[in-house]
Amino acid sequence: MTAIPGISDAIEGTIRDTIEDTLTWPNRIIVPIVPGDYSDLELKPVGLLEVKLVEARDLKNKDLVGKSDPFAVLYIRPLSAKTKKSKTINNDLNPIWNEHYEFVVEDSSTQHLTVKIYDDEGLQPSEIIGCARVDLSDVMPGKVKDVWLELVKDLEIQRDKKPRGQVHLELLYYPFEKQEGVSNPFAGQIQLTSLEKVLKTESNGYDVNQRKNVITRGVLSVTVISAEDIPAMDVMGKADPFVVLYLKKGETKKKTRVLSISICSAALIYFSTYDSMYLQVVTETLNPIWNQTFDFVVEDALHDLLIVEVWDHDTFGKDYIGRCILTLTRAILEGEFQDTYVLQGAKSGKLNLHFKWTAQPIYRDRDRDQ
Repeated sequence: MTAIPGISDAIEGTIRDTIEDTLTWPNRIIVPIVPGDYSDLELKPVGLLEVKLVEARDLKNKDLVGKSDPFAVLYIRPLSAKTKKSKTINNDLNPIWNEHYEFVVEDSSTQHLTVKIYDDEGLQPSEIIGCARVDLSDVMPGKVKDVWLELVKDLEIQRDKKPRGQVHLELLYYPFEKQEGVSNPFAGQIQLTSLEKVLKTESNGYDVNQRKNVITRGVLSVTVISAEDIPAMDVMGKADPFVVLYLKKGETKKKTRVLSISICSAALIYFSTYDSMYLQVVTETLNPIWNQTFDFVVEDALHDLLIVEVWDHDTFGKDYIGRCILTLTRAILEGEFQDTYVLQGAKSGKLNLHFKWTAQPIYRDRDRDQ
């Protein structure tokens, strides 16, 4: 049977994962010397890790014809019952998954989350594109960690330095109860958002079942402040940029005004020479300032994405420059913040955005869902 293509690799992988989990978990083995109940000494689940698999970019193409069909596998313990698998995105090296998973954490100081990206080969064994790992000790309780991880061929032996792409994850760790030496960010002295008030329990932890019944709806206000170092899009070394914003689960698109060379020229009346005027025009169009605010009514913020695209206006159409794909979790938890985001798919460029969240959490109709 091991001579059948794919069978040998599957058996080897299963054996390897089982042995690895047995040797590395539990990290504490209780050896009774005197008969008695030592269950209190055993390591128990201490929290819940929420993982949002957002997207990947610039994946290495594994297909000779067309593009790879990537899917992701995520786990903390490499057992089939504790492993999560994403849907397959066909013929795409920059897939957007927007999938949400939960993992029980037994020891946040030693465990790590592993993500592996594969190319779906149909009936043939899937071929790995790359893998990455993040230590749970780097994830602060109650704080959203938004990370781009570089994919490598092997997590243990990193000899292959060829680029394999990146994967975008959002991590949020909920401790079940207050841990000694670790301050709970949702303690009473800190102002809670509407969502946190629903989730918080008297034990200073979280009611996980309660959280699953919450739909986080509200109004998201996004201010497109400015952009920096937008790449030139024409032979004159300038661009006429504008921004398009929309929710992945919504249909409405919002658009800023176009900052063209004619608009910027109005501010250049005091320049005496053509060279200095042209230099200022190029600077203005490549570092545009919009300061425009848009409101979005969000029905389920925990499972939606905000997509922000930058385009160059042209006489005969428009040219794509780059985009940012953002989750709404940080806005839900912090309420209001401002940050700078790198444009994906562009040679250069950053967007300065401001967010404000006005929440209206509601409960699912349990009887209707059942």
